[in-house]
Amino acid sequence: MPFASADEQLAYIKKGSAEIIRESELRAKLEKSKTTNTPLRVKAGFDPTAPDLHLGHTVLLRKLKHFQDLGHTVTFLIGDFTAMIGDPSGRSATRPQLSSEDIMRNAKTYMAQVYKILNRVTTQTRFNSEWMDKMKGEDWVRLAARFTVSQMLEREEFHKRFQDEKPIALHELLYPLVQGYDSVALKADVELGGTDQKFNLLVGRELQRSFGQDSQVVLTMPILEGLDGVQKMSKSFGNAIGIQEPPLEMYGKIMSISDEMMWRYYELLTDVQLSEIDKMKRESHPMDAKKDLARRIVTDFHSPEAATKAGEDWAKQFQKQEIPEAIDEVAISSARVRLADALPNAGEGGTAQIIASDSCEEFETLRVDKLLKEAGLTASTAEAGRKIKEKAVNINGQAVLGLVILACPKEPLTIRVGKRIKKVVLTMP
Repeated sequence: MPFASADEQLAYIKKGSAEIIRESELRAKLEKSKTTNTPLRVKAGFDPTAPDLHLGHTVLLRKLKHFQDLGHTVTFLIGDFTAMIGDPSGRSATRPQLSSEDIMRNAKTYMAQVYKILNRVTTQTRFNSEWMDKMKGEDWVRLAARFTVSQMLEREEFHKRFQDEKPIALHELLYPLVQGYDSVALKADVELGGTDQKFNLLVGRELQRSFGQDSQVVLTMPILEGLDGVQKMSKSFGNAIGIQEPPLEMYGKIMSISDEMMWRYYELLTDVQLSEIDKMKRESHPMDAKKDLARRIVTDFHSPEAATKAGEDWAKQFQKQEIPEAIDEVAISSARVRLADALPNAGEGGTAQIIASDSCEEFETLRVDKLLKEAGLTASTAEAGRKIKEKAVNINGQAVLGLVILACPKEPLTIRVGKRIKKVVLTMP
């Protein structure tokens, strides 16, 4: 397939990107690629430090796909060697080291997940242990000799820790060198990374020059904000959308983002062209546009049928106030609470709200804020408390009025918090 013009390719590549170093070099590489009918070698590295990916990780995968759509050769690099060091990007302290068993277990799950976006047939999957394990002591000395300590301390994280007199482990200084050497080993024309990776990516440019190669172009992508629209998407912040989450859960979380954040998600998480996004901003109702976004994302990671079903269930749940056919179910071990201990926190007058059928003979006293956190409906008990005060919590069709409820231990609880819903089954500890 003939390559598109450099202008057409650049327009597609630049969509959502934060910075290109340098754009003139990328244009020259694209023009040469078209003239010689030779695809560019494009890489992005991922350290398998956790088993599951979330949508924030897919921003880079999506941009790799764009290069793939244009006919270029994409390398999905699994940093099994670099994962043993731990990327210092964005860290104010040394990362704990992972075992080789954990790294390989995580790497296998990565490989199962990334092909939901990348083409399984044309993607080159490599491990950087392929070349790093072969390096001898002499090779390490020669590699380390190409950078100075002062150059490394220019890195923001290292500089701040040095100024704050916080420890910097020697092995952390090796991380940028190893990532940079990956580009030498793969003879990369372009490397992608998040904005927090800029230092590492530039080291790759320097090392390629010192090894007599043409310098790669560096393309950085923004760090995606999570559901709160403020902090970066992270499971530790409770604001992430996992790419293996059930369709309805994924659909509902996307529908919960702000209208403003929706357009950022369109730009970074879909293949929709900027001109089409601008048209939607002018002509589409925000609710319709957000439903379309949710449908696209659920389709990417599940199927068109799953996306349609999730949309129908979400509409039943939130627009028609019906209970969807498929609800995520979670079992929670519930420690019994003495009513006398719970009542001071129950609400006005120290009363506990009964949420159970008329046939219930035995009641269990439950703290709603703890229940919501354990069910994964809120990130913390503090957030749960706010949701209760906002009258945004509904259990078995009743609006929750205070922190304490009396529930039947044999009856499941259908809990709705804003736009999210789960069925909770109580079990004894």
